[in-house]
Amino acid sequence: MTDRRTLGQGRAALAALVLTAAVLSVRSLPVVVVCTVVALAATVRLPARGWPGLWGALVVGAPVTVLCSGTASSVGWFTLCGLAGWCALVSGTGPALVFTGATLTTLVVQATLLSSDPGWAAWIAGTVFTVVVCLMARRQQALVEELRVAQAGLTERVRAQERVRIAHELHDVIAHSLTVSLLHVGSARLAVRDAPMEAAEALAQAEQHGRDALTEVRRAVGLLHTGPGPLTPLPGTGQLPELVDSFRRAGAAVAFEVVGEPGRLPETTGLTLYRILQESLTNASRHAAGSTSTVRLEVSDRSTELTVDSAGAPREPRGEGMGLTGMRERALALGGELTAGPSGTGWRVRAVLPGPA
Repeated sequence: MTDRRTLGQGRAALAALVLTAAVLSVRSLPVVVVCTVVALAATVRLPARGWPGLWGALVVGAPVTVLCSGTASSVGWFTLCGLAGWCALVSGTGPALVFTGATLTTLVVQATLLSSDPGWAAWIAGTVFTVVVCLMARRQQALVEELRVAQAGLTERVRAQERVRIAHELHDVIAHSLTVSLLHVGSARLAVRDAPMEAAEALAQAEQHGRDALTEVRRAVGLLHTGPGPLTPLPGTGQLPELVDSFRRAGAAVAFEVVGEPGRLPETTGLTLYRILQESLTNASRHAAGSTSTVRLEVSDRSTELTVDSAGAPREPRGEGMGLTGMRERALALGGELTAGPSGTGWRVRAVLPGPA
């Protein structure tokens, strides 16, 4: 939780306190030299993690206690306060509490047995205050680190959701365009001998759908870029008739009925309706070619209901592919629901979304 530079600065500050205690000590020179060398050596190698940090602090604190013992006026006692703060910041709560207990016991013994100087109360209070502040700082540092990790995770989840959204967009665009283009190409193949003009028209329509698909793919891929660029409007309820007509021109039989005012719907709802209808008609053309599809869009104040019934023998899907999953996720994202399955003599897709009110 603490970088190497900060640890070095902390050891240097403790070493300075040890030297101060040695200079002000009233012990004999040999005792001062031995205690100072032991304390400085332990300070240089002072561990910074867990319980080893406690043992290192005790090794530093013991000779400093010898140097300062007997007088409450020695500023060398700041070394014990600093060691308590060191344990609280870098070693953890447990080592900090143990070292603080040992320090307070030492100070109480000094005050009781060696000197009745009222200054001992100040050292006791200062040690407790230092430990409390450093423990609070450690907790704050831990919270900041947790927030960084959470933010990084949130950013990654947003990126993943964006990739999934773009994947659904590409799937819808490509599946629709290829299906309609194949319908046109199939019509052209059948009419190339008997009705060359109709074949040419079908091929022209297939070419145009290919160009439109390329434009939409470029727009979807452009969402991956963060730089500024031209923005193209997303399809919505205003493009639903054009979407149905594209399938009709490709030879699919589609009946389209609208009840209410789709123009009142928000753009997000319009885009969702467009993609659901696009995927539903694409699946109907792919799995039940030549059958009739009936589309009904009903818009009321409280709800919007889109129903797509396609004729043909109903069958259970082998698995839920990206198309069906994408439709359901789009509906759920707006607080709606989508069901898809066999119904009567065909297949039904029914999406219920919030209304404009």
